[in-house]
Amino acid sequence: MNFELFPSPRQLAFIALRNVHKGAYTDIALDRVLTKANLPDTDRRLVTELVYGCTRRQRTLDAFIDQLGKKKSHQQPKDLRTILHLGLYQLCFQERIPESAAVNTTVQLAKENGFSGLTGFVNGLLRQYIRLENKGDKVCVQSSDPTERLGILYSFPNWMIQVWLEQFGLEQTEHLCLWMNKTPAIDLRINLLCTSLEQVEAALTSAGVASQRLPHLPQALRLMSNAGPIQNLPGYNEGWWTVQDSSAQLVSHLLDPQPGEVVIDACAAPGGKTTHIAELMKDEGKIFGYDRTPSRLKKLQENAQRLKLKSIEICTGDSRNMPQFQNTAHRVLLDAPCSGLGTLHRHADARWRQTPETVEELSVLQKQLISHTSTFVKQDGVLVYSTCTLHPKENEEVVSSFLAENPNWEIEPPSADSPASTYSTPQGWIKVLPHQQDMDGFFMVRLRKNN
Repeated sequence: MNFELFPSPRQLAFIALRNVHKGAYTDIALDRVLTKANLPDTDRRLVTELVYGCTRRQRTLDAFIDQLGKKKSHQQPKDLRTILHLGLYQLCFQERIPESAAVNTTVQLAKENGFSGLTGFVNGLLRQYIRLENKGDKVCVQSSDPTERLGILYSFPNWMIQVWLEQFGLEQTEHLCLWMNKTPAIDLRINLLCTSLEQVEAALTSAGVASQRLPHLPQALRLMSNAGPIQNLPGYNEGWWTVQDSSAQLVSHLLDPQPGEVVIDACAAPGGKTTHIAELMKDEGKIFGYDRTPSRLKKLQENAQRLKLKSIEICTGDSRNMPQFQNTAHRVLLDAPCSGLGTLHRHADARWRQTPETVEELSVLQKQLISHTSTFVKQDGVLVYSTCTLHPKENEEVVSSFLAENPNWEIEPPSADSPASTYSTPQGWIKVLPHQQDMDGFFMVRLRKNN
């Protein structure tokens, strides 16, 4: 077999991970290798699991290597460390892969990538892990510091663990860490202008895909079995549905747009919430979908066309520089750029890309955006501020700062019949905690402009 023409799934995973370690985003690196390889679905799933899993768990895997190996992980060639990550991840977190297969394929991977002289080291380290586990001697790093312990055990940076400990306490933080390391669910938002939940459920069942309705969300279906390529599911080309996590669906319900209104989505791309707003308005009225990145707006345009929505006008621009929209909108959505700490299960590398410094920078941007977009709202109009993060600096502190500077605005809790009301807090905002609600982590608040 010509290796260059027929790379194995683990070799493809290695190539993708090597690119991630050089700075590529995980989803882009993965897509590049899968696009070039004609793999059956089982192998595609294996490559995907290995790439996302090794990226999520890299701190834990490095700690295991440090404990088992004579050389610390930072003293080893990066490519060798990546190969060890792949082997250990299969042994630690993939119960369906036999131990012998995990070891043998990892040794082969070392040979194929220039480490023939170190195959004994690779084999010995992996087999030492197996021996210790079989004896009941768990391979782990002990620490009396709960931040350090949770950070290594669940593979998060210490600063992130500390943010959660301060908000949720030790037990809830551990539950949150566990949830963030799960494979993410796929939720569909059904376009009720074209079809019904019942019709989509029946079509999915006929295609052999199980689904489940979600409480309080009238358009949501969660896929409960492997669906394969999403665009191959029934109803995709007909515009019956789009992929959108259930917590993100709450945002547009909180905005509660009405037919005939003028609505501005100030950070619209890639358009999940923009198209949802159009559906809730029965595609009657005008929605301005703004974003400063033209390439991301292309996705919004494609989805609007596929969903057969006519009320959206797509515009390129920065929300901080739109004086023409002052006092023009009945409702404005600001789904602000954020650190994404509520969606770390979906974005495997985000936990390593974000820092306390990037959070500070984002909070400054968020305060600028809410200050500017609030001027778009007519008297007695509504602004919804939302993020997919669980950091108070980007959520509660941004809103509190805005309200302190703008006494003519106030928090307006969702109405009792709103799907969002189930998740309302005593302060009036919505905070979705993933480990409690089994949805992406989100913060959202509805603000009313008074006289």
